[in-house]
Amino acid sequence: MLTKLTSFATIGLESERITVEVGSAPGEGKIFIVGLGDMSVQESKQRVRHALRAQGYHFATGLTITVNLAPANLRKAGPRYDLAIALGVLIVNGSIELPENVLESTAFLGELALDGSLRHITGILPAAIACRKMGITRLVVPAVNGSEAALIPGVEVIAAEHISEVIAILKGEASAAPVSVPASSAGSGDPEMVDFADIRGQEHAKRALEIAAAGGHNVLMSGAPGAGKTLLARAFRGILPPLSQEESIEVTRIYSVANLLPPEVPLITSRPFRVVHHTASGVSIVGGGQTPGPGEISLAHRGVLFLDELAEFPAQVLEVLRQPLEDRRITITRAQGSVTFPADFTMIAAMNPPRFTAGSKEHVHRRISAPLLDRIDLTVNVQPVPIADLQRPAKTNGDTTAAVLARVLKARKRQASRFALHTIRTNKEMGVKEIDALCPLKADAQSLLSQAVDRMGLSARGYHRAIKVARTIADLADAEHIGIEHVAEALQYRQNIDE
Repeated sequence: MLTKLTSFATIGLESERITVEVGSAPGEGKIFIVGLGDMSVQESKQRVRHALRAQGYHFATGLTITVNLAPANLRKAGPRYDLAIALGVLIVNGSIELPENVLESTAFLGELALDGSLRHITGILPAAIACRKMGITRLVVPAVNGSEAALIPGVEVIAAEHISEVIAILKGEASAAPVSVPASSAGSGDPEMVDFADIRGQEHAKRALEIAAAGGHNVLMSGAPGAGKTLLARAFRGILPPLSQEESIEVTRIYSVANLLPPEVPLITSRPFRVVHHTASGVSIVGGGQTPGPGEISLAHRGVLFLDELAEFPAQVLEVLRQPLEDRRITITRAQGSVTFPADFTMIAAMNPPRFTAGSKEHVHRRISAPLLDRIDLTVNVQPVPIADLQRPAKTNGDTTAAVLARVLKARKRQASRFALHTIRTNKEMGVKEIDALCPLKADAQSLLSQAVDRMGLSARGYHRAIKVARTIADLADAEHIGIEHVAEALQYRQNIDE
């Protein structure tokens, strides 16, 4: 006897359909799993056997059961196929009967505990998206994954606590409990969020961060220890626009695949803020592993990647950031193939200035290459705060986060209107074609920029990035054209890190 069920493998951020073929033949009562499964897939034999025995099911004597996970050339990993395998075994040994149309329209995902209960698995959201694309109308998942699966409309979600519950629902003997679509937020009320009004002084740095938030630009803050660089970085997250529904799904999908999505927060609706220590490896930052998974730059997608003590990172680690900073994605190649993860983040970096000896300056330049610096739009010198500013009452410290956010949202609205016919969203994403078409410069502004290219030695990339920043400054000023004052301010932020 032969039966077929549908499950899914996670490849990068996508889900590949896996056909779980279960067949029986005269034999010694053993189970064989073929189809290029890893050790956790092979261990499914024992989990399934014990789980079914706990429910009072017994294997038919004199039968050998073969499970084929097709396509056979695709590597399978994890315990996600347990539920499909267990149901297939029950069907082929005659323990249960399920209508053929039920099996054809349903996908199964879930790890089995030895008592038959269903445990949390990763990659549910990509599987639900794949179901909708393929016309699969029903998805059976563990109860703890139900809200995550329900994010995708058009797919009926059966979220079960136990395999016996799944069998009863599929046979029509019980009804599936309704699964609510989540509306929670990961990070709302973050205790580490800092209000701009609570930061004493640093008006120049606050202005740079406002520009960065409005246009999605990368920032490097250089200043003495204790000047407030980390505090400013944490405040930056509060002036970023909220995630749209589409962006929330993008970010949630990454965290689902990375097994970092808390069961109680099935939908991430606030922007990620990832802090990377200088001891981090290149693989942990860009992603990888035997089965490639997302790294810090992908976990920071649509959010912030904060690199503290930038000059302490090994040069080879920093160099891996160059491609994703430019392309906003990272491609990881292994023997089995390549996977691509999104990496559209704003990088905020901080470092102590190399002001003490020629050796310390040489150390910084060995670590931070000119091509990497060229990809940073705003460089800010953060000076120690005068004692008079530290003693000032909090209410006199300038704009609150809410006030700055209002200006950022207004600037982003101008960009949305400008890019309505384009695939980009922020000024940071503009290419040369968009800059030429959408960033008209007044004559005096063009003249100042030309002089800066000669005096500051700007590369072609630096030239275009200066225009992007100037465009953002003009957006914050509600100006249609880029004027000389906008270019002048943009050029202030392209200073040398030695200054």
